Amino acid sequence: MVVKVFGPDCAAPKRVMVCLVEKGVEFETVPLDLFKGENRAPEFLKLQACPLLLKLNASFDRTLELEFISSFFLHVYLASEVLYLIDSDSDSCVHVSVALRISSCESRAIVRYYAEKYKHQGTDLLGKTIEERGLVEQWLEVEAQSYNPPIHDLALKIVVGPLRGLTPDPKLIKENEDKLRKVLDVYEERLSKSKYLAGDFFSLADLSHLPFTQYLVGKMGKEYLIRDRKNVSAWWDDISSRPSWKKVVELWPGLY
Repeated sequence: MVVKVFGPDCAAPKRVMVCLVEKGVEFETVPLDLFKGENRAPEFLKLQACPLLLKLNASFDRTLELEFISSFFLHVYLASEVLYLIDSDSDSCVHVSVALRISSCESRAIVRYYAEKYKHQGTDLLGKTIEERGLVEQWLEVEAQSYNPPIHDLALKIVVGPLRGLTPDPKLIKENEDKLRKVLDVYEERLSKSKYLAGDFFSLADLSHLPFTQYLVGKMGKEYLIRDRKNVSAWWDDISSRPSWKKVVELWPGLY
């Protein structure tokens, strides 16, 4: 089987790549330079299941007010972070537009797919019982709906924005940091009762946090949000030290 992952330096594809490594599934990567607009090239747009956002990005009117650019362009920019998978095992293409705000759930759908397809290979990321699977799904939803939005916005404003010549808004940064604090307080309580989010086993629920939390403790300079919480800190040290994640970060560092 050959799996091709396009855009390995981006966060959402990393979610899938670390899953593939955990499952022992071989894959190839195809680099994409988002800053050069390679992901908006006509030949690449053809690969997209939902190319509308990419087309909006490609035809964006640069004469619009900077305020509008700040609130719109950054979202469109990272909405064009694309994961395109070619899975020759079924002799078909699995192509998914991984828009961090709008369809990052698709990268989660992909990791669910591979975790299920190779359930009896590599690390069991779904749990051994129906009850465990339910907890994995519950915490995957918490990550997607509560954890990801504020940490994603922080990444946009602190990491990506300056690369586009935009100045981070301190007020918006504080608002998102406060939101993230509240979520991490819930995590602290949960992790006082179990080693990992879904129980005493590493799962997709934990794995899904890796790409953006790496930004938080790295380029964002906000590691204290993790270190100020004893149980969250121990959890992060555990999951971020897994050989699978170390391999992904070493080979495809991206903006880390």
